[in-house]
Amino acid sequence: MKYLLDTDHISFLQQRRSLEFARLTARIQPFNPADFALSVVSFHEQVLGAHSFINRAQTNADLARGYALLLEILDGFAMAPVLPFDAKAIDVFDQLREQRVRVSTMDLRIAAIAISHKLVLLTRNVSDFSKVPGLVTEDWTA
Repeated sequence: MKYLLDTDHISFLQQRRSLEFARLTARIQPFNPADFALSVVSFHEQVLGAHSFINRAQTNADLARGYALLLEILDGFAMAPVLPFDAKAIDVFDQLREQRVRVSTMDLRIAAIAISHKLVLLTRNVSDFSKVPGLVTEDWTA
């Protein structure tokens, strides 16, 4: 593995229809699929989004769409390695907290996973993630 996809890059791959999707898939194409991983934190973020959509559903059609979204998330994450928020990542996370790195908790967890596995984080959110010492980021949608 060389790269960890942030939730935003995962979302572009799931949507399959934007300029960002085209740019991202063009950049990914020459690589081996084994070079990429996802994080359990991104899975958590996406499931929370689907959960929120389901809870706000006002029609049966909305409810069905919410559950279809949840299945799409499950299918997508089943196709790639999903890295845990394990003891190594927790140690990095705690060190970053001690340094008072100012990014959201979920982003800090994703950063900790990337750092603990020595992976480059593919994200559009380079400005926030640039605050994390030791984290290497690239935006493959630009």
